[in-house]
Amino acid sequence: MSWKHIQTPITEDIAASLRVPDMVLLSGTIYTARDRAHKRIIEMAAGGEPLPVNPVGQVIYYAGPSPTPPGKPVGAVGPTTSYRMDPFTEGMLSLGFRAFIGKGKRSDEVKKLLASYGAVYFSTFGGAAAYLSKRVVSSSLIAFEEFGPEAIYRFEIKDFPVIVTNDMYGGDLYESALQQRP
Repeated sequence: MSWKHIQTPITEDIAASLRVPDMVLLSGTIYTARDRAHKRIIEMAAGGEPLPVNPVGQVIYYAGPSPTPPGKPVGAVGPTTSYRMDPFTEGMLSLGFRAFIGKGKRSDEVKKLLASYGAVYFSTFGGAAAYLSKRVVSSSLIAFEEFGPEAIYRFEIKDFPVIVTNDMYGGDLYESALQQRP
């Protein structure tokens, strides 16, 4: 199986072209955000406040980078378990975010939401935070500095490895793998 090269932001056409279990090398801009940042973004939108990023077509990486070593763009940056963001997924999708990166299964409700909004969930490799940091070309703090590593960072990435885990057609990599077991 070969790798697909995808440039962010993720358009509807790009999302429609992705299927479980496509292997993808993402390049472009992505944003880190975990549950605290998700909650705050949704509160800001509900209150009519300007958002720290234009969400349309953007990719959220469920991660909190470790401190940046001298001469590096970012510290270790592995994925966070994704189910913690499930309560916020509809709010984020309704704002225009189109893809999420994390690790682990998503709820049945999130899988339905991905289909409804034409979005995708990617997994990346847990335990490979140092390797993944080498795919980050630059990093900048965007919002919520008071959240520490849970602040929102903008990453410019090059060939960041992900796997389509849930596509907009209801595909589920975890369920497929379970069905193939002897």
